[in-house]
Amino acid sequence: MKLSEIIKGVEPLAAVAADPEVENICFDSRKVVPGTCFVAQVGTRADGHDYMDKAAADGAVAIVCQRLPETPAPGAAYVLVADTDRALGVMADNYYGHPSQQLKLIGVTGTNGKTTTVTLLHRLFRAAGFGAGLLSTIVNKIDDAEAPSTHTTPDALELNSLLRRMADAGCQYAFMEVSSHSVVQQRIAGLRFAGGVFSNITHDHLDYHKTMANYIAAKKKFFDDLPAEAFALTNIDDRNGRVMVQNTRARVLTYSLQHTADHRCRVVEDTFQGLLLEVDGREVWTRLVGRFNAYNLTAIYGVATACGMGADEALRLLSTLEAAEGRFQYVSGRGLTAIVDYAHTPDALENVLSTINEIRRPGQLLLTVVGCGGDRDKTKRPEMAAIACRLSDKLILTSDNPRTENPESILDDMEAGLKAEERGMAVRISDRRQAIKTAVMMGREGDIILVAGKGHEKYQDINGVKHHFDDTEELKKLLDPKGC
Repeated sequence: MKLSEIIKGVEPLAAVAADPEVENICFDSRKVVPGTCFVAQVGTRADGHDYMDKAAADGAVAIVCQRLPETPAPGAAYVLVADTDRALGVMADNYYGHPSQQLKLIGVTGTNGKTTTVTLLHRLFRAAGFGAGLLSTIVNKIDDAEAPSTHTTPDALELNSLLRRMADAGCQYAFMEVSSHSVVQQRIAGLRFAGGVFSNITHDHLDYHKTMANYIAAKKKFFDDLPAEAFALTNIDDRNGRVMVQNTRARVLTYSLQHTADHRCRVVEDTFQGLLLEVDGREVWTRLVGRFNAYNLTAIYGVATACGMGADEALRLLSTLEAAEGRFQYVSGRGLTAIVDYAHTPDALENVLSTINEIRRPGQLLLTVVGCGGDRDKTKRPEMAAIACRLSDKLILTSDNPRTENPESILDDMEAGLKAEERGMAVRISDRRQAIKTAVMMGREGDIILVAGKGHEKYQDINGVKHHFDDTEELKKLLDPKGC
């Protein structure tokens, strides 16, 4: 493929002297082979511009950059651009033949609910007989074939490669989580979305965005960039729900549990067995639990009908859906009920705990095991501990993914959110396995244990090494009546 075809839409700042044939694109200089177009990105840990000479020496025929080297390498065409992140997205779209235009790509953004919404959308559309792809925190799927997921939103090259495979497999739809990082880092540049969904926005990722205003702006940009032919479905019960769609060109649709909206939902009954909902005047029984899932299910219904599915068919399929892995997932045994949930933000944790408190019977105690990730937003740590303490009968503070931080320092930050009189009800156990075991030992018959923070994750990240660890697996071993 000619360089001129790959950079179409990139808008170079200077004329490009040559038009070589390009065999592949990469942004990692270690992957450069003869015939490569190397894109020099300015990363958080390394600057690709420092590796332009190496890329040229290893056979790069073109180099896309934000600043030219003092001595350009002979034999390489240099393309000067204002933003190499955006350029990579546009180039990846060109290179893979505009796959997002060959299916209906629906993006879901928000602090909480993204994974559940896209996962259940994928299941619903597959059950309806459509070919559908999935791009999520847990897994990527092409119809029902799985591809491992390493980021909420993959890099632009991987993303377009997956979309290309989906289109080639005959998928009519693709459902993807759109993280705020991916918007800021231009990983979705060049993609054409048929629809966007806003779930909510609460305290998270301030280690990256620095302020809530920046975080909100990142989410909003996704909707600002939607084309006129797309739809923008927004939760107007969130105070930023209308802000998200202020400047969008897309057709705006709303959903709500509290206000008049295009799609109105009412929780009729909420039990540990499921939710009875009234959606747009029709009742439907679902297998998911909690008011927060009522929002997710209403959004799913809204997307299905926006895509042309009949209301009755959408509700029928909605009633068959089960929770995504690690989202309010049950494990029971020895007279105890344990719930594993990915809740790792203050709002998500409060939603899960409030749901349990609304449903549990008098006399049932709630024991919560929760931690906070290392090398991430520290400001939410005391807030999460305070929420867990307020809404639980017993609290165990433990490690999540400490990464390069000292686990005890993370627990210090969490414990700072507790009042002096509350610290007596909280136990600190930095070893997560031991913390879960202690909760099971403390529980009496009928009690409920919430293990929050990691959900679907099968590892614990400690000093850069991912050790196998699965909350659900640990609980199953401990609650097995045949176990020790």
